[in-house]
Amino acid sequence: MSRSLAGYRHSRFALRAVTAGVLCAFLGVGSGAAQAPAPATGRAPAWPQAASDIPADPAVRFGALPNGMRYTLMKNATPPGQVSIRLRIGAGSLEEADAQQGLAHFLEHMAFRGSTHVADGEVFRTLQRLGLRAGADANASTSQTQTQYQVDLPNADAQLIDTGLMLMREVASELLLKPEPFEAERGPVLSEERLRDGPGTRAFEAQEKFLLKGQLAPLRFPIGKIDVIQHAPVSLVADFYHDYYRPERTSLIVVGDTDLDALEAKIKEKFSDWRGSGQGRADPDLGAPAKRGEESLVFSEAGAPRSVSVSWIAPYDGAPDTAAKRKRDRFEGLGFQILNQRLARVAESPDAPFLSAGGSRGNTVKSAKIASFRVNYGGDNWQKALEEADKIRRQVLAQGVTQEEVDREIASALASGQASVAASSTRTSPALAGGLVASIDRESVFNSPQEGLARSESDFKGLTAETVTAALRNAFQGSGPLLFLSSPTPVANGEQTLASVFDRAESAPIANAELQKLGDWPYTNFGAPGKVADTRRIEDLDTTLVRFENGVRLTVKPTKYRADQVLVTVSIAGGRLTLPKDRVTFNTGALVGGGLEAMNFFDLRRELATKIYGVGFGIDDDTFSLSGGTRPADLDTQLQVLAAYLTKPGWRPEAFQQGLTATTNALAQRDSTATSVFGAKLAALLRSGDVRWAAVESDDVAKAKLEDLRSVIAPALANGPIEITMVGDITVDQAVKSVAATFGALPARSGAPMPQPKMGDLKFPAPNAEPVKLTHNGRADQSVAFIGWPTTDAFADSESAARRLVTDIIQTRLMEQLREKDGATYSPQATAQASLTFPGFGYIAAISELPPQKQQLFYDTVASIVTDLGEHGPNADELERARKPEIDGLTRAMVTNGFWQGSLTGIQTDERRLKLIRDALPQLKTVAASDVQRVAQKYLTDARAFKIVVLPKN
Repeated sequence: MSRSLAGYRHSRFALRAVTAGVLCAFLGVGSGAAQAPAPATGRAPAWPQAASDIPADPAVRFGALPNGMRYTLMKNATPPGQVSIRLRIGAGSLEEADAQQGLAHFLEHMAFRGSTHVADGEVFRTLQRLGLRAGADANASTSQTQTQYQVDLPNADAQLIDTGLMLMREVASELLLKPEPFEAERGPVLSEERLRDGPGTRAFEAQEKFLLKGQLAPLRFPIGKIDVIQHAPVSLVADFYHDYYRPERTSLIVVGDTDLDALEAKIKEKFSDWRGSGQGRADPDLGAPAKRGEESLVFSEAGAPRSVSVSWIAPYDGAPDTAAKRKRDRFEGLGFQILNQRLARVAESPDAPFLSAGGSRGNTVKSAKIASFRVNYGGDNWQKALEEADKIRRQVLAQGVTQEEVDREIASALASGQASVAASSTRTSPALAGGLVASIDRESVFNSPQEGLARSESDFKGLTAETVTAALRNAFQGSGPLLFLSSPTPVANGEQTLASVFDRAESAPIANAELQKLGDWPYTNFGAPGKVADTRRIEDLDTTLVRFENGVRLTVKPTKYRADQVLVTVSIAGGRLTLPKDRVTFNTGALVGGGLEAMNFFDLRRELATKIYGVGFGIDDDTFSLSGGTRPADLDTQLQVLAAYLTKPGWRPEAFQQGLTATTNALAQRDSTATSVFGAKLAALLRSGDVRWAAVESDDVAKAKLEDLRSVIAPALANGPIEITMVGDITVDQAVKSVAATFGALPARSGAPMPQPKMGDLKFPAPNAEPVKLTHNGRADQSVAFIGWPTTDAFADSESAARRLVTDIIQTRLMEQLREKDGATYSPQATAQASLTFPGFGYIAAISELPPQKQQLFYDTVASIVTDLGEHGPNADELERARKPEIDGLTRAMVTNGFWQGSLTGIQTDERRLKLIRDALPQLKTVAASDVQRVAQKYLTDARAFKIVVLPKN
């Protein structure tokens, strides 16, 4: 149950999760293999490797208890001393009866509302005492096929593991499901439904019902029916619990740095006496796809995604996960990759007829196997987008793929497989646990990366273009074509028009494919390698600081946290400090999308298909940044790519125009929910309307010019001081050599001195008695309430840790009051920010999504909490429940490359950041209740508060 408002802002309208099947096939992981019906008795289902010629990963221990519960255990030391536990129940919303729609998910909520040995309200407290944060370290989710509970324990202490297993056993068989907490939880579940709902969700559901007509899956979305959530008695939840939370439907997954024999003994002790109750029902009949010809459906609603798709439906592929099946999937996946590459090339061309397009095929919710071809368009240009994209699809099917394309995709797939093998020794326990859960849900064999790579190499050996073409042609088979159009504006004679456009596209002449030949990678020489001017070691952080004669600075931290991974950030002085204050700067993705002078972005990807590298561009308060992730073998290439973007960016107008079209599409959807409006407007509001943080509006898009964007960024790229941060599986000598040949070889920078921000340059808004009111065009029961108080910057004092604990305590109290007692919301939050750039700027804030009529309840509750904190401070237990998750979370973060990459970036420009790193843990450990109380008294007063509300427009 994620507590993030932002987590639901993305659109769920998408193709099935079948594109993942292509990647799974490349890497040797089963995708959508047979799902054996769960037995209605206490017998454990067989593991999929029992019916397969693919060996399971020998590092995983697979077992089953006499009562039918299965378990998988894996010893893993990344992160060191930590353990991840997952409890998977093989029942989700598909198992619900008509009167239970939404109650599988509701039951997931009730797992935190009291059991035989853990009282209502104590689950989150227990987790906090263990060092876990709800949402981050302890979570749950419900899908159509399963319900999953997870905890990531901060250490492998025997008592902590015992507690984690105890909590899982409580969920499995000991939930009390009392009426009082059930009634209180209706509000949070309805809040989650509001958070998830929007035009994108409704478009997705409409498409599912269209494609799977007459089947159960589109009638059983996990969130369920509002009427059921509002009125169902707790007895219906109890019926679902007893019927489906049974040993034979349950798998326990534990991965971590612990002794497997001792762990297995604990599991047998804690779960062997579990006996299922209730009916022990079999899986429902999901139905089979009906035989259908060409059909069409148009979904039209303000804020809907702009997308048109064509699908072909075949029966669900329930065959066992075997080597032969994976081989077929690999060949089909290669075909789709080549098709999608050709579509991407057109999407990046001048006057591209569509924003993006792609095809894929795979199983869907155990109900059908669907091949889909989807096109995302701009404006109202769906007809041309569909016609031009379909020409390319038909061209590939008619004329076939080329051997050059096949060989390139094979090389790329094998490079990815080799990288997976190289990194396999340091895969993280949470990721491995998640992978095991996914393989159980798919009933696919969980094999080792080494096995996957070996099978890929064998299958790809001697593969011809003819074989791949045949596989791709075979994919577009089944009932259909089924045409689906999602449009934010009405379409005249909708279905008839859609059908006629597709029929016209199918009969249009297709030209011969013209595939451009690639040359050599041109960006290998940046001049004579630069020389090091000085080197300095920071012993306590195992970090080396290097300065080249041309002024480029390099920070290197070698680690073994993730084998074969190196993260690189190139920071260029500038950022928001140098953005214009009279217009909104946006569409910065046009820099990367525009490619390089010698090749566009598509050709760049083709040229370096066998390399592992990345390229991203970002804007921080005081820097622009180019970043990527690579492996030691490709470090030179990674640095060459980033140096080429610094010195030879392409600035292609077509990439800029594509960004404008995508922005226009996004703007049409933004006002459709309260949370999306809030997320867009917040940053500028908290900075007194400073346009450098402002959300883009339609007028900004209309006035946008590539030269305006270029005039902001290009001077920094050309002359801004450079600081490079490199963290990962690399030596200092390797890092210095690669940087010397690229950034160190550039001429010395001659940019003007950076502006130095002063106190007051960035201002938190003045307090307001009446909140700033924003509006949205969505449902009348959606709103957001916000309150914030100004604090100070990260360097001003030593109270950062205390401010952080204040927000943790506020959030915990909001959860206990607004969610558990009042049932008003799903995800109240509190946060604290402190600037590293602008003196004096920072804030503490609380936010919640809730119905408009409960906004005053939010403000009254917050006022009560902060007043009490100021008058009395936290009690000892409350303080420790805030402190321990912060300490354990930071301790875990400090053994990841990502933490150090973020923390070390900029330390040579501002060495005060080193003190923040060193002080973070000691300050958390020494914060006293009086420190928390003092922070509350100092900042959290109504006279300083700034408020925002987002209300329905109507």
